[in-house]
Amino acid sequence: MATHYELPANLTAEKLIAALSEKVEIDPISKQYFLKTYYDSFDWRLYKQGLSCEFNRSKQTSSLQITNRKNGELVASTILFDVPSFSKQFNPGKVRQTLEPILEMRALLAVCTLECEAYHLNIVNEDGKIVLRLLIEEFELLKNRFTLNPVKGYDKVAERIAEIVTELGLTAVDKPVLLEALKLQGRHPKDYSSKLDLHLTPEMRADVAGKYIFSYLLRTIKVNEQGTIADIDSEFLHDFRVAVRRTRVGLSQIKNVLPEDVIARHKEFFSWLGQITGETRDLDVYLLNFEQYKKKLPTVIRQSINPLHNFLAVKKQKSHKQLAKKLSSSKYLTSLAEWEEYLASTPPRNPTEADAKLTIKELADQRMWKIYKQAIKEGDEIGGHSPPEALHKLRKTCKKLRYLMEFFQHLYPERRIDKLITRLKGLQDVLGDYQDYATQQERLKQFSEEMQSINTPNKTFLAMGVLIQDFEIRKGKARDHFTLQFAAFKKAENHADFHALFAPKKL
Repeated sequence: MATHYELPANLTAEKLIAALSEKVEIDPISKQYFLKTYYDSFDWRLYKQGLSCEFNRSKQTSSLQITNRKNGELVASTILFDVPSFSKQFNPGKVRQTLEPILEMRALLAVCTLECEAYHLNIVNEDGKIVLRLLIEEFELLKNRFTLNPVKGYDKVAERIAEIVTELGLTAVDKPVLLEALKLQGRHPKDYSSKLDLHLTPEMRADVAGKYIFSYLLRTIKVNEQGTIADIDSEFLHDFRVAVRRTRVGLSQIKNVLPEDVIARHKEFFSWLGQITGETRDLDVYLLNFEQYKKKLPTVIRQSINPLHNFLAVKKQKSHKQLAKKLSSSKYLTSLAEWEEYLASTPPRNPTEADAKLTIKELADQRMWKIYKQAIKEGDEIGGHSPPEALHKLRKTCKKLRYLMEFFQHLYPERRIDKLITRLKGLQDVLGDYQDYATQQERLKQFSEEMQSINTPNKTFLAMGVLIQDFEIRKGKARDHFTLQFAAFKKAENHADFHALFAPKKL
């Protein structure tokens, strides 16, 4: 396993090499100037999996390396001249195999770039065999690094060099260069996540907590704004929309704590945001799922569906262009600035709204117990002949409950609320599947009509018809699955857990 050291400020690479040469036989291999650029997705998917991805570019060559952050071992590498945006754009091989399941639809983005002078050295024995590999990296703004890469069977040589460099004032370090480079930028790994992490305290006044929640969601919207406009990858718009939806739920469900005129004005704005982002997101989903569509088709007509992909890609491009224009409009910028200004204002000492002075725990209990009972009532009313709208209504109610539980989860014992969220998610998943299948089925019919006028091959319409029928079958299965999931959600044990956590306590 590689061992890393930091050089003291007064010890240059040349001086270190000279000092080592007095003790052992050193074979200098190369000295190169290069740019070291670290890559990851916007939400740090590689880092979370314990991986580091760096692209080293010099005048002679350039390569991308994926290493294990904990032990420095090389996982995969490849020679290339430019880093592709998406894992599927890499040539087949170990790098692509490593990246694809982790990154999925997310783009690789440059996290930081460092200028570096690298010295590659070998220590050889009397027989001329390499017994230890050394790397010295001189950085412009960071402390210089020295790395020992042991050769199997020559551990004692590595131990001896470790003793020598320690005597020379080098300090062993286990933090990767990436962490130090990020610190220079005032950043840290995992500084963005789409998951909510709202640390409310039970005693917080409800209106203060409400502003805190909305401010948190506003930061998520703003952080994803430019990535959405630039269409870097589909998840920027996805996270943008989720934050907008959560804000809308908050405005409708965290009731009687903020001024009614403020709520009404911004409800309208966030409803507009949901509307203008909907079509582009839907088209993103169709394009992301396209390979799955193809796999549902018989082999003989599988390639016949490709014109649909071209149609969707063009439609998505036009839709995104319109969206980007709206997200740069005065309506968007002014309304968002007004919302931010309101959230930053100091809450009144004596608010007049009915529930503003409640603690957030009291308000959370009230709202979640009410929405839970509403979900049970709506589910009970759904039978075998209920229209799709009834399932869609329940789906929206469950989403409200889920968002509220995620807003307030830190107010409750972790294991107990996590268990309830998991059970709710099971019901949400089947309701979501049913709605998605119904929506995609209808949209495919619309696309088929639109494609009539663009000289589309008949086999493409045949393939689309097969997909439409497949969605009909999947809707039926989801409908049957709903009956089982709702019965599980309504069980006495689950009801008792919801009651114990949220129901009003009798005095």
